[in-house]
Amino acid sequence: MFEAHLEQCELCPRKCGANRAAGRRGVCGAADELRVARAALHFWEEPPISGDAGSGTVFFSNCPLHCAYCQNASIANGSSGADISVDRLAKIFLELQDLGALNVNLVTATHYAPHAVEALVRARRAGLGLPVVWNTSGYETPETIAFVAPHVDVFLTDMRYAAPATAKAYSHAPDYPAVARAALAAMARTDADVIVRILALPGHLDEAKENVRFVHETYGDRATLSMMSQYTPPSSCPDHPELERRVSADEYEELLDFADSIGCDEYFWQDGDAAEESFIPDFDSLEGVVGEDLASR
Repeated sequence: MFEAHLEQCELCPRKCGANRAAGRRGVCGAADELRVARAALHFWEEPPISGDAGSGTVFFSNCPLHCAYCQNASIANGSSGADISVDRLAKIFLELQDLGALNVNLVTATHYAPHAVEALVRARRAGLGLPVVWNTSGYETPETIAFVAPHVDVFLTDMRYAAPATAKAYSHAPDYPAVARAALAAMARTDADVIVRILALPGHLDEAKENVRFVHETYGDRATLSMMSQYTPPSSCPDHPELERRVSADEYEELLDFADSIGCDEYFWQDGDAAEESFIPDFDSLEGVVGEDLASR
């Protein structure tokens, strides 16, 4: 059922054209199989996403972006996770609902968009009544956004870079600034709510400010800003030693002050402990992915 999307894959902006239906792996690392690393209640998203009950978060393995500082590297490179069926994914959604999740939160599902949509359709038929969050790096095509939009209630998207040179250096994606802006425009055209996460990177506060200004001036109340201080430095990043530190409290406060100064009246912000490694789940446990009954785990 997914061959039309996977035979010459263009689901992400890489548009690598890999014949994933024949088992070839795309730039993202995925072939035709659906691979998931974790499915569980998550309490550290924005307040309307996590609430008190927790967000039913599903972490998909592999990733199109390949960031040098990725805090979820074990799933981004595909080493963590299990291959599951679309039926199993649909059951996972229902099991998260049984656990009392506030929503179904799909994290980095772009390269599995056809699988995710089909699983949502099957789960809806079986009684899924939760809203759906599309949790993305922002590296999306307008076509994929349009494809998933009928099934999505909230787009939770990153805006990481404003300069192509930075995006090239850290994510091998010099087109990221233009791509992320085009993707955001596509999200804004849908009926879904839009939350834009501004990820402050050490030494690149100017780009974070530029993105705040762009989102505020272009979309106003149509998109809610979320100022992220949770950048967690990798244990070692020899090619980019400047990334081996956290964003300082002064840098983050400067970003918030800037948002205030240009008239951003309402936005989400984080406490200083958001960069602790305890916020990063244990993906090797495969929590909620395998087995028939998530609630019994």
